[in-house]
Amino acid sequence: MNKRFFLSLASLFLTLGLSSQNVVNVRVAEGILAGTDSSGVKIFKGVPFAAPPVGNLRWREPQPVAAWQGVRKATQFGPNPMQEALFGDMNFGTKEMSEDCLYLNIWTPAKTMKEKLPVLIYFNGGGLLAGSGSEPRYAGQTMARKGVIAVTANYREGIFGFLSLPELSKESGGKGSGNYGLMDQAAAIQWVKNNIAAFGGDPQRITIAGESAGSVSVSALMASPMSKDLFAQAIGSSGSILGFRPLPTLKEAEAEGKKMMEKAGCRNLKALRAMPAEELMKKVHYRSMPTPCIDGRFFTEQPSITFREGRQAHVPLLLGGNNQEMTLFVATVDQAKAMAQQVFGTATDSIFPLYGIETQADLKGRPGIDLASDLFLDFSTWRWGYVHAQTGGQPVYRYRYCHPRPAMALKGKVPGLAGGVQDAKSGQPAMPRDKGAVHSADIEYAMGTLPTNRVYDWQPEDYWVSDQFSNYYANFIKTGNPNGLGLVSWPATYDKEVEPILQLDVNSFVEQDAKREQRNKMILRLVCNGK
Repeated sequence: MNKRFFLSLASLFLTLGLSSQNVVNVRVAEGILAGTDSSGVKIFKGVPFAAPPVGNLRWREPQPVAAWQGVRKATQFGPNPMQEALFGDMNFGTKEMSEDCLYLNIWTPAKTMKEKLPVLIYFNGGGLLAGSGSEPRYAGQTMARKGVIAVTANYREGIFGFLSLPELSKESGGKGSGNYGLMDQAAAIQWVKNNIAAFGGDPQRITIAGESAGSVSVSALMASPMSKDLFAQAIGSSGSILGFRPLPTLKEAEAEGKKMMEKAGCRNLKALRAMPAEELMKKVHYRSMPTPCIDGRFFTEQPSITFREGRQAHVPLLLGGNNQEMTLFVATVDQAKAMAQQVFGTATDSIFPLYGIETQADLKGRPGIDLASDLFLDFSTWRWGYVHAQTGGQPVYRYRYCHPRPAMALKGKVPGLAGGVQDAKSGQPAMPRDKGAVHSADIEYAMGTLPTNRVYDWQPEDYWVSDQFSNYYANFIKTGNPNGLGLVSWPATYDKEVEPILQLDVNSFVEQDAKREQRNKMILRLVCNGK
C-alpha cells in the first residue's frame, strides 16, 4: 500500500511538471494552485482571476472564474493579451497570445502563509494597446525579497478592451459600454483582495501601481466607484487620466466604435464577435491609445470632477515621471508653436512663452523637452498629484527620475521613441540618451529588475540608483511613507504652494521648481478650465 501510494504521488508531481522539493500548494476560492518555491520566494503564474472573455463574453464585463477540480498547475504565465508588435522595448515571459488572457502572477516571500504581508499589484504600460504581466521587467522577485507580495495582472487591450457600441450598451441593460480593460483591472484587484490571505498577504494593505498606460489606469481606478475602495495606496509613473481634455461621452465613444466596426468590415455586433481575434485586431489596426469613456459604469462622471470634488480614493499617493519623457522632433519654433496650438488652443499665446523656446537650439534643449513632455503626459501626471493633494486628504510624494540609461549592450540598436528600441538603420528618429531619463526608463530601476533587461550595459551606478528607488517603493508599500534608513529624506507635498520633488539619481536631492509650478497652474486654469 505504501509503495503504491508513493508511486501515485510521484506520478502526480510528474504530471504537474514539478519536483516534490519545490512544489507549493495554496487553496484559493476556486480550487488548489500548485506553484514553485524559488529560493524562498513562492511563485504562482497564470492564475485566472476572471472567466475567459471569449465568444459571447467578448466586450462584456469580466465574469467570475469557474472552480476547477483537483490541483491546477501555476508554473507558466497565461497568454499575453491580443496585441500587435508596437514597442521595441517589450519582451515577454510567454510567446502565447490570446483573448483568453485574464491571468495574474504572484510572488510571495511568506513562509507560513499567515504573515499578513503588504501587497503590490502592478499594471503594465503599453498605451492600452500592448504589454503584459509576463514582462520580466515587472517581475516580483526583488519586491518579494524586500517583504512585499508582488502581483502582475493582464487586462484586455486595444479593440478588445476599449470598444463602445449602441448594441453593447443596450445589451448591458442600459449600463453603457467600453472600459472593459479597466474593469479587468478592478476584477484583478477584487480577486487579490478576496484571495491574497492564502498567500500570506493582507487584503487591507494593497497598493496598486503602474507605468505609462498602467499609471493612467491607476488614476482611473482611484476615480471609479467600481474600484476606489479596494486598495490602500497608489503609485503612478508617467501619466494619468487627467489630461488636457475631458473623456468622451458614451455617445461619442459609441460613434467611434461604429467606425471601428466599419473598419473591420462588419455590419453588426454578432458579426464582430464571430470574427477571429487576430483577424479583427489586424483589420482595426489600432495605432493610437484608446480613450476610456464616461460609460456610466466604470466612470459615472468625468474623473477631473471626481478628483476636484474629493470623491476619489482617499489614499496616499506616490507618483512622478522621467525628466526626458519626450523630445520635440520639429525643425522650427513656428512648428513647435503649431504643435502646442493643437493642444492648448487659444491659450497658446499665454502659455508658450513660459517654456522659453525662442531659438532652434531651445527645441532640443530643456525648454523643448519640457514642452514635448507636457504635451505627451508629464502635465497629466502633475495634475493628478496636484489635485489629489488638495482634495484627497492624504500625503502625496512626487519624484522626477533623472538617471539616463547606460549605453546599449546590443550592437546595431538605438533608443527609439517613448522608451522603445529600434534598429540603427530603421530611418526613424532616435532619442538622444545624454540629456536624461526617457519614457519607461525607470521601470527596471523601481522594480529592481535590471538583470532582466539584456539590452543595456548596466554599470554599478545603475544598481545603486535601483537600490534607492526600489527601497522607496518597498517602504511606501509597507507604510504609506517612502522614507527609510540610508535614503534622502523625501517630504510629502500635501498642498504646498511649490511642491517638493525628489530628483532621483546617483546623488538624489529634493528640489522645488517654482517656474514649472507656475506654468502648470496656468495650463490648468486656461486650458483645462475645470474640465
